[in-house]
Amino acid sequence: MARVTVEDCLEHVENRFQLVLVASKRARQIADGAEPLVEPDNDKPTVIALREIAEQLVTADILDARQEDAAIMAAAEAKFSGINKPTEDERTDGTEATTDSVTEKTPNL
Repeated sequence: MARVTVEDCLEHVENRFQLVLVASKRARQIADGAEPLVEPDNDKPTVIALREIAEQLVTADILDARQEDAAIMAAAEAKFSGINKPTEDERTDGTEATTDSVTEKTPNL
């Protein structure tokens, strides 16, 4: 378990504020399942993120990851696009599947 200091990381980012942003974004990615770029050594995601920054494996470019976020969203949409949309073979009531929004009818009281 290598000790990492803020000073080690500040050599590779513009200021402490940017360090917090980069480290928190990377730590969140790791916590969400991204592979660490360094040996985890039983460290928490925040420590792993700081070690990656100190070793110049992660840079401030991570903050401008709109394309990465868009790719993640596209992959999620593709993965879940067929959910709740039965095919013609799955439908048993003889009606056609539609993509219209469903409105809930309220009972008349």
